Amino acid sequence: MSSPTETPISVTRTRSPAQRPADNTLAFGKVFTDHMFMMDYTEGKGWHDPRVVPYGPLTLDPATSVLHYGQAIFDGLKAYRGEGGKIRLFRAQRHAERLNKSARALCMPELDADLVRRSFEAIVGVDHEWVPSTPGTSLYIRPTIIATDVMLGVHPSHSYTYFVICSPVGAYYKEGVKPVRILASDNHVRAVKGGLGEAKTAANYAASLSGQAEAERAGYTQVLWLDGVERKWIDEVGTMNIMMQIGDEVITPPLAGTILDGVTRNSILQLLRDWGHKVSERKISIDEVMEAGRNGTLKEMWGTGTAAVVSPVGELGYKGENIKIGNGQTGALTQKLYDAIIGIQYGHSNDPHGWTSEVKVPVEA
Repeated sequence: MSSPTETPISVTRTRSPAQRPADNTLAFGKVFTDHMFMMDYTEGKGWHDPRVVPYGPLTLDPATSVLHYGQAIFDGLKAYRGEGGKIRLFRAQRHAERLNKSARALCMPELDADLVRRSFEAIVGVDHEWVPSTPGTSLYIRPTIIATDVMLGVHPSHSYTYFVICSPVGAYYKEGVKPVRILASDNHVRAVKGGLGEAKTAANYAASLSGQAEAERAGYTQVLWLDGVERKWIDEVGTMNIMMQIGDEVITPPLAGTILDGVTRNSILQLLRDWGHKVSERKISIDEVMEAGRNGTLKEMWGTGTAAVVSPVGELGYKGENIKIGNGQTGALTQKLYDAIIGIQYGHSNDPHGWTSEVKVPVEA
């Protein structure tokens, strides 16, 4: 049997390529490329038949288990066209490893992480012309695994499909990085320890919708999630990890089973330590943050994630009280972190930790 690094990936090219949109028209997740990567799992045979095929609908029986029992996971990363026209993936191996972490949480079969990384390279290589070139744009890559048994019964599926689709996306902040208003919710919870909070699974995003809608109705951009037991400890903001600078300390909630092990989070923590900042991964209560806001020691707050990289928080609401953070402006450290990550992703600056990897365009492409 071939090793994962030797397993051939077949390529079937579309006969009807789509018209690629202009870079200045790109939004997020609205347009998709010509091809998709697919691979199947059958119990007793394992993962097999890796292939790039024309983008198209999936055919699912109405009794397919993912539709009833929610065995579905995904991840998200980006490809960037930067210096010299080179296409780079940002931390592809770590995203592949995190996909497997989510798979374990949902009793799904793991994939070889190197083969997952090769699936990213294969689909981006075939659809390389879809990677936009305007600064701030990128190609979003969405790997997904779904349970495909045709049955009604609550138990892990015996068959699965892995697929990867890509979407050219515009700059998250079209007019520059803008601070957002967030609302700490004590009416809704996203996850509890022992559940699926640390997995990137469809169920977590469904669970976030009502809290997000409530925050938007109140005039806020995002919801700040508190823990599901005591309703006091900060977890995440929207679908992002959260960080804040209080005094000379940068604080972020620990990976303790309820929040996602964010790749951008990990990258930013590394940069902060490289720069000599005091960094703490510890529990922090909403009361501590609000008090820091009142006494002026809450200097900056920001969310981290693949889509936005860094999202500054300019105002925090909780129980009818609102506090301004940094006079509602993007803080110096927040901006420095954003610029540093973007610089690495596009190849404009040094990549000391080897986070990016170049995608080789196939000769026949």
